[in-house]
Amino acid sequence: MTPASAAISGLAIVALVLALVWAIQLKTRNAGMVDPVWSWSLGFLAIWYASFGTAPAETRLLLGGLGGLWGLRLGSHLYFRNAGKPEDARYAKFRREWGDSVNLKMFGFFQFQALIAWLLSVGFLVVAFRDGNASVSLMGLGVLIWVIAVAGEGIADWQMERFKADPSTKGQVCQRGLWRYSRHPNYFFESMHWLAYVPLAIGTGLWWVAIIPAAIMAWLLLKMSGVPILEAHMVQSRPAYADYMRTTSMFIPWPPRSSG
Repeated sequence: MTPASAAISGLAIVALVLALVWAIQLKTRNAGMVDPVWSWSLGFLAIWYASFGTAPAETRLLLGGLGGLWGLRLGSHLYFRNAGKPEDARYAKFRREWGDSVNLKMFGFFQFQALIAWLLSVGFLVVAFRDGNASVSLMGLGVLIWVIAVAGEGIADWQMERFKADPSTKGQVCQRGLWRYSRHPNYFFESMHWLAYVPLAIGTGLWWVAIIPAAIMAWLLLKMSGVPILEAHMVQSRPAYADYMRTTSMFIPWPPRSSG
């Protein structure tokens, strides 16, 4: 399979899967399932490209393992976080604003998600079809970045879940653990994760393409669907959040500033 055919077929599969998720939400009236399926779809693309790539087996096994495990962890976390709960505030807001055209616009949104997943997967594609292996040191660097990023995101998610489950913190702002140093440590480590595939691509003429997914993810989280919507909601629902914004780094973990 050529890189082009692998990419096109991968996009078609993800678009079909998200179309099915859209059809399901027509009945459930809850679009939140798109989040875990989107993450699982990206893990699938890593495995899909690794299965049909032309790189040496060691590189493709590493790629499929890293990308697949990342997608499985994040997708499973999002699934269990959303299961049995009301629709996420973001999608409820879309549903109110879109009114009678909500079904058509939601379909377009889901397909846009498929396109974003496909664009992010270009880092996987470059690695899967590279000539030869990256050096042992570069492969080790990629694994190190992956471990730090996935562990950091997992810890941040766990700390937030524990905070939400504590009845004594109801209505408060989480400033525990990693959340003391960043308002969005999960987003920081999520963006960092995409840099793990850059060392695996070094040595190819298109290694720089592997940087694009990290830039896309950071832009999406900081400027589009992540921080802006979430923080607008938090400022309205949590009186202490404005002070948290003044004292705490938005993205990169950093010691908090004085509130004075």
